[in-house]
Amino acid sequence: MARRLSIGQLRVQEIIHRDGRRSHTIVQPAGGVHAGAERFLSQYAGTGSDRPYAYLLVDHLRWLEHEGLAPEEVGFRDLERYMGAVGAKVAAPLRSPWRVGKRPYGDSALSSAASCLKGFYLRQAELGINTELAETLDKRRMPTRQDRDRALLGHITKDMAANPLAPRRIRRRHPKMLPDGARGLLLPVVNSARDRLVVNWLSDGGFRVGELCGLHLCDLHLRERAGCGECRTPHVHVCHREGLPNGARAKTKRPWELTDGTIRGGLIKRVSPAMIHAYFDYLTGEYPRGASHGMLLVQQHGADRGLPWAPEGVRKMIARAAARAGLGKLRPHAFRHSFATAVLDASDGNLVVTRDAGGWASTQVVDEIYAHVDVNDPVFNAALLKTWGE
Repeated sequence: MARRLSIGQLRVQEIIHRDGRRSHTIVQPAGGVHAGAERFLSQYAGTGSDRPYAYLLVDHLRWLEHEGLAPEEVGFRDLERYMGAVGAKVAAPLRSPWRVGKRPYGDSALSSAASCLKGFYLRQAELGINTELAETLDKRRMPTRQDRDRALLGHITKDMAANPLAPRRIRRRHPKMLPDGARGLLLPVVNSARDRLVVNWLSDGGFRVGELCGLHLCDLHLRERAGCGECRTPHVHVCHREGLPNGARAKTKRPWELTDGTIRGGLIKRVSPAMIHAYFDYLTGEYPRGASHGMLLVQQHGADRGLPWAPEGVRKMIARAAARAGLGKLRPHAFRHSFATAVLDASDGNLVVTRDAGGWASTQVVDEIYAHVDVNDPVFNAALLKTWGE
């Protein structure tokens, strides 16, 4: 089954497979799949990266049509002009305006666009298409001290992949954080124990919204020395599952299993006392007794009452509550940015503690990074307790 997500001469289309998996591709006006885009995007199907890459790539392909260019004849200077057209600072004439009326990409989107374009054209070159451009894009650079510290066998690393399209990195700590005092302003204006749980868990857990909506009750080990034996303090296991009825999906794909009714593995996240209190308030007062799906967050109103709550419902609830609290536009991911900064400050800049507290590394990155924090480490424990105000 396919669902149209964007309208244009080229458009992004979401594919919902029979087994519940979701992937994204780009289709042409007549309905056929764009072959080059599909070759590139298929590498990321199911990872959570295919959707943003699809939207970044469709913008580029529309620009090529606008400029009368085909992917086979694009040069590096053309790609520089494109990056300038979407917001990068480049020393080149941009010709006619592009994306009139739309805001330019921010720093993060520009970096992602550069990665997307490099990957797309390198993939094309594997088939012998535009190999000259691929040679220009496939650059290497000297590793920095931070690169060496992060990489497995970093002391013998001699060079790293580089992207000549990437804008100069501006080091800025999470510009889309919560406004000061946001949590205290949101809790009095939300309408239910479930919504208070969401605010507390986003604040103290640093969850992605897909992770939070994908939690099952069996994933929650909210007592000391739980049966999994993997963490001595209260915690949850974030498990990647495909085909959930609410469309939620954890981005991180760490191995997990259910053995004798106990979840083991996945991404382990520590749980604060405020999170535990909010959970029991919700479970004893609002959670439907007859729910057979076993998921944590449920719909409370309408025809879908009692069914799993979708991530879009969380986003809308946060937006409404933020408007009532006078906080302006607010998205769930802002809680994650604020959590990262708070843990970073509380741990005296310990990047490993911060990374593992929020699960920022993908499986691939985790494999490449030398050190992993121990969830029972006293420094880890002290940093989280300080973040939670305990």
